[in-house]
Amino acid sequence: MSDIPTLTGRHLIAGNWTASDGTFRSDPVTGEGQDYCAGGAAEIDAAATAAAEAFATYGWTSREDRAALLERIAEEIEARGPQLTAIGGAETGLPAARLEGERGRTCGQLRLFAGHLRDGAYLDIRHDPALPDRAPLPRPDLRLMQRPVGPVGVFGASNFPLAFSTAGGDTAAALAAGCPVVYKGHPGHPGTCELVAGAIDAAIRATGMPAGVFSMVQSNTNEAGGALVQHPAIRAVGFTGSFGGGKALFDLAMARPEPIPFFGELGSLNPVFVMPAALAARGAAMGEGWAQSLTMGVGQFCTNPGIVVLPEGPEGDAFLAAAAGLLNETVAQPMLTGGTAAAYAQGVETLSGAGLDRLTAAQACGPREGAPAVFQASAADWLARPDLAREVFGPAAIVIRTAAPAEMLKVAQGLHGQLTATLLMEDADIEAARPLMPVLESKAGRVLANAFPTGVEVADAMVHGGPFPASTNFGATSVGTMAIRRFLRPVCYQNLPAALLPGDLQAI
Repeated sequence: MSDIPTLTGRHLIAGNWTASDGTFRSDPVTGEGQDYCAGGAAEIDAAATAAAEAFATYGWTSREDRAALLERIAEEIEARGPQLTAIGGAETGLPAARLEGERGRTCGQLRLFAGHLRDGAYLDIRHDPALPDRAPLPRPDLRLMQRPVGPVGVFGASNFPLAFSTAGGDTAAALAAGCPVVYKGHPGHPGTCELVAGAIDAAIRATGMPAGVFSMVQSNTNEAGGALVQHPAIRAVGFTGSFGGGKALFDLAMARPEPIPFFGELGSLNPVFVMPAALAARGAAMGEGWAQSLTMGVGQFCTNPGIVVLPEGPEGDAFLAAAAGLLNETVAQPMLTGGTAAAYAQGVETLSGAGLDRLTAAQACGPREGAPAVFQASAADWLARPDLAREVFGPAAIVIRTAAPAEMLKVAQGLHGQLTATLLMEDADIEAARPLMPVLESKAGRVLANAFPTGVEVADAMVHGGPFPASTNFGATSVGTMAIRRFLRPVCYQNLPAALLPGDLQAI
């Protein structure tokens, strides 16, 4: 295994640790900040140009060679485990157990894609043999398979410094597809980004892949992000982040002379519908379970359940009392970045000024901390206030009280696109839930029963995406093996000599 590098504060561009003029200073939860290079259009251009050159080779590598690369990246990340836990914890405030679990998930999804490559079913190979004697016209030989789109730009997420960051799901899927990656480092955890970039670089060297297959540009400004989305060599983009930032980048992608796919995850309220029979049977337990899900990781999960649709009456009151009991005992915790904490505080202040009943009393003690903030509204009031349907990223939620099943259905119909929608139910609730299903299916990428959505299994059948604004492309997922499809396109080969075909088609 290669030596683990020390932090340079530089960009990694096609295998070289490169400095630039501008710098920014990291803002860790604990310890002193460090200066990092702040890249811009020039660094993005160098990285994207190298990626385009590498694609001429990497896009035609075998599935086995790419699988070996992904597995080696996982090994290199594991070799840096203690360092990643130490610097990731300092930068984000996440506990060691969370970071170690996330590291396992990161390496697991790299290996999952390696297995997916070896299976080969994702290629969707189709062959219509030539029919030279067909009348009135002969049919040519037609062969189809999925091919990589080209260099991919990837933006890291603040809330998952490993699993949705440098070597996260977007990078893993793009590399698996045969697409070089230009990664724009997240300023909230630049040291973690650099360590993982070093792991990827070591794997590229060990497997003999072109150096331009992966580059990382550190930056804390909008210039690098805008340049990445607009660079003509970039053929698709993966993004996880805020609605404002993601929508601005999406607009840039659409405004290019040649628009490109922008696979953005822009936020979700992840509504939870509490059905009557379940409420009667186990209301207090469900209230406690929801409170625990809401506050997990200081509410900084994209699947955080920020809306609860709850029937009025004493059983609903018992649900809330159990939830409030836990929430009011929850100690404020550091949030991932100072900017995240500031945005959360502003969002809570906006909800506090909206005339809603506040059900929690916990308050943050420090400027970077977040405490639970839960509000209550009637279904009529929530439906009349579209501004209440905006995500507040953190442990904030609105409980919508409904007087009848018809109101619950209206709330469902009034939702925007979501990553998830949850039904807490008993068998006796099936008929009451049936009218909700067509609506929830049209609103969310994942519909679940009797579990809270904050766990996202990395598996073949997982969908982590949904209609806008949960995602900018409702037909895609950023988790699970189907994520590879974002970076592939079908190509048909007509009457080509076998020697010119991709290797997977030559044997047909």
